[in-house]
Amino acid sequence: MKRSLGQISKRSRLLRKRVTERRFGLSKLLKKFKVGENVTVTPKMGYAGMPHPRYRGRSGVILSTRGKAYVISIRDHDAMKQLIIPSVHLQ
Repeated sequence: MKRSLGQISKRSRLLRKRVTERRFGLSKLLKKFKVGENVTVTPKMGYAGMPHPRYRGRSGVILSTRGKAYVISIRDHDAMKQLIIPSVHLQ
């Protein structure tokens, strides 16, 4: 059978390396950020709205909110990109 080449292919092991870091309570799930604040993208498996693993560790600025998620501006080489990411995946 042919292997799946999905978005998280070959990355599930990388994302679950730090098992102790993945366990957190309600305070981390309900954290709030303000517009203009600097944040770092830290994808956590098992939660909806996970950004692509290529953005892991990237930092950006919060532009606005969109529902329960945040619109973040990230520089990707020469291009400025806007990502919509829930607060679970931000630090």
